[in-house]
Amino acid sequence: MTPVLNVQGMVKRFGGLLATDHVDLTVKPGEIHALIGPNGAGKTTLISQLMGELRQNEGTIELDGIPITTLPTARRVSMGLARTFQITCLLPDYTVLDNVAIAVQVRQGHSFRFWGNVRHEHQLGESARGFLDAAGLGDRAGELVANLSHGEQKQLELAVALATKPRLLLLDEPMAGLGHVESQQMIEMLRGLRSQVSMLLVEHDMEAVFALADRISVLVYGRIIATGTVDEIRDNPEVRTAYLGEGDELC
Repeated sequence: MTPVLNVQGMVKRFGGLLATDHVDLTVKPGEIHALIGPNGAGKTTLISQLMGELRQNEGTIELDGIPITTLPTARRVSMGLARTFQITCLLPDYTVLDNVAIAVQVRQGHSFRFWGNVRHEHQLGESARGFLDAAGLGDRAGELVANLSHGEQKQLELAVALATKPRLLLLDEPMAGLGHVESQQMIEMLRGLRSQVSMLLVEHDMEAVFALADRISVLVYGRIIATGTVDEIRDNPEVRTAYLGEGDELC
């Protein structure tokens, strides 16, 4: 079966610093693949290369078997890549529905009528409401984004990403800044979406990682030192040494 994502030999250098060290990574159809590692391991740098926001020095990237290594970000999005951010990127003075409707509009290839009142376009609004429902925000459609809680803004960013109808969703720390209840809600939401979209999950919250991941890759100093199931990673002595320190255990 062709992987949704296939990365081979990816290298990124910043001067003398090797930020991404010959990374090989695959995400299978329908899989939630977690990428974990200590701060400074290069996780966000890797995600930025997948999106085309940073150009790698070496290596290849394929989406559904199609090379995207040299394609710009917009083209990758149109082919099925979507990303959420550790810090939400939303339009705070627009409504919840407007934010998602604009994403639907862009995905459909229409002109980006940034100042238009997209909520009055019936078909656009109905499509947007479907993605809000999937993200648990159906009852907040008319609320200004600025009035949402941090957890609700995370949910909205997920809805915006889903509105692009991705084949692969790149999740950059979706639990960041969430309380326990909000984190549990996000875990359940992502679990419910696994039949619709494959995911690459970058996350520090190990409870969330172990609850969601089919496979886990461990990134240390830009190099993947291990890939395996939750049990294989939890029991891997190299992972415990490099990621947590000698004698510690993954909870």
